[in-house]
Amino acid sequence: MNLVWGLVVVVGTCVLTITAMLLVRRKAPEGSYFSDGDRASGVFGVLATGFSVLLGFIIFLAFSSYDESRSGAEAEATIVTQQVETAQFLPPDTASELEGELVCYARSVVGPEWDAMATGSLDSTINPWGAEMFRTLKAADPQTSAEQSAYDRWMDQNADRQQARVDRIHGAEGIIPLPLWLAMILISVVIFIYLLFFADSGERAKTQALLMGSVTIVICLLLELLVFFNHPHGHGVGRLEPTAMERTLRLMDAQFEVAGVNLEVPCDSRGVPS
Repeated sequence: MNLVWGLVVVVGTCVLTITAMLLVRRKAPEGSYFSDGDRASGVFGVLATGFSVLLGFIIFLAFSSYDESRSGAEAEATIVTQQVETAQFLPPDTASELEGELVCYARSVVGPEWDAMATGSLDSTINPWGAEMFRTLKAADPQTSAEQSAYDRWMDQNADRQQARVDRIHGAEGIIPLPLWLAMILISVVIFIYLLFFADSGERAKTQALLMGSVTIVICLLLELLVFFNHPHGHGVGRLEPTAMERTLRLMDAQFEVAGVNLEVPCDSRGVPS
């Protein structure tokens, strides 16, 4: 669906800009409105170069954020798996509670949390199961050296998991500020208006349509690519999906089955407390 809407926007914009060019062409003088075509082309080159450099730089930063979110999701899922193993060395009652809460944490990430990131409504809220795990661990009383070592290890992994979560969600609300969007849109409008002055009644309509249409397609595709990287989470082609955490949930189920653990999970399939 995202690809369909992107194509609709590109085609619709091309229709508008090409129509405008052909309408202006009807009353345009032969050779365009510019008396010196070489100088006009040089100015257009400056506009196009400035636009492409700025847009390329922003896309690079947006892709870096996209890759950081992807890496954060992978790291978070890996750490959750490791915490399941660490919990085995804590006191039995504490281990059982933490394992159930880890399952709920993973389900919450895959369910409500990912949906909120897709709509940009996650804000800066914490995962409720992270707080539950903290309360559970706080009440633990490790006695043996193995339990104390596992306690310390859990705390380290907990800090790593929280940092990985921050990396995953930092781009959920969009990383490109409004002034940059306004600048890109304004420059695009300037380029469009400048192209209209190249309207030439002596040129064939197909040539004029190609002139305007090719520039419009390039600008639209680059801006749509920027929109994609600005909101990378969700469901669709190329979007970041909770694949890593879903894999972790399957691994956890396999681990519990092999270990013969009959786990009581305090939540439903979407991580909502039951």
